[in-house]
Amino acid sequence: MTLTLHYVFDPLCGWCYGASAAVAALAAEPDVALHLLPSGLFSGEGARPMDDDFAAYAWGHDQRIARLTGQPFTERYRSDVLADRRQDFDSGPATVALTAVALSAPQREWQALHAIQQARYIDGQDITRLDTLAAVLRPLGLTQAAERLAEPDAALLDANRARTAQARALLQAVGARGVPTFILQAEGQYRLLHASAAYANPQALLDQLVAA
Repeated sequence: MTLTLHYVFDPLCGWCYGASAAVAALAAEPDVALHLLPSGLFSGEGARPMDDDFAAYAWGHDQRIARLTGQPFTERYRSDVLADRRQDFDSGPATVALTAVALSAPQREWQALHAIQQARYIDGQDITRLDTLAAVLRPLGLTQAAERLAEPDAALLDANRARTAQARALLQAVGARGVPTFILQAEGQYRLLHASAAYANPQALLDQLVAA
């Protein structure tokens, strides 16, 4: 039996990046239909300037995530992203990019998210720019999504709003607030899984699915 698992995340969420190993394992499971839903948590009203205080706060959390999960946060990310006062902390563009992928190649969205996260946290690229995001998608063969980012049309933006609204509705339905959040859907019911298992022991998240 195939299980539907909703993964609610934000592309600028360091803890979501920390959960990458668990998400990759879930995506590889043949009996799990992984449904990605960006929440828009750090876009719109949730976006903010990247000032010194916030950069220090983010780097502190990033180091904690690195120790717990083994995911790297490079010095290049620290110098080219956190120290850049020209770019805001805004996940809106990356969320639109992922929606463009979801509309053209939905089975590749996890691959696109992983590439976007690596572009930021390892390569130190500015993923708040649509042209940067398009450049990340093109080598993956996601040219249709990349081209759509040149001038996002109304249909793309409407789809993006619908996806973030669905994500927030799901979070409310299970009583969750933050991300990453994993929600199992079975027989019309939703069950919140313990996301903490995704960090130190990704297998534990798969075990929760087996138990369910």
